[in-house]
Amino acid sequence: MKLRAKRKPVAEMNVVPYIDVMLVLLIIFMVTAPMLVQGVSVDIPKVNSAPITLDERKQHLIIALTKEGQALIERGDEEPAKVDDRGIATYVGGILSADPTLQVLLRADKTVLYGRVMEVMSSLQAAGMDSVGLITESPDEL
Repeated sequence: MKLRAKRKPVAEMNVVPYIDVMLVLLIIFMVTAPMLVQGVSVDIPKVNSAPITLDERKQHLIIALTKEGQALIERGDEEPAKVDDRGIATYVGGILSADPTLQVLLRADKTVLYGRVMEVMSSLQAAGMDSVGLITESPDEL
């Protein structure tokens, strides 16, 4: 009768899959980080609110209102374009007809009058938008 040597279990951890995942995450962050810094300089009101989750598979459009109440449309890597309320309705309406899953976010300076924000939201509603996300910043920790 032949005795077999018992094999001991291997107690080593294979870290190669973890390294692969970390490299993929690093590349994703490196690609998306420059996209987060672009835009128009607007002093956004600071409030406590839950973050909006953007679906990266869907198109999103940011409308910024400056201190003077001027509306600018920010989309992807394009330079922000100044528009009036009618231009907002036309632009957003055209995109909505091509892509009904469009997400629109409104970012307004804290000194902009409430009425001006409502005028822009009215233009978006005229274009066919059912919901608009409002962008804010968290207040600084005390």
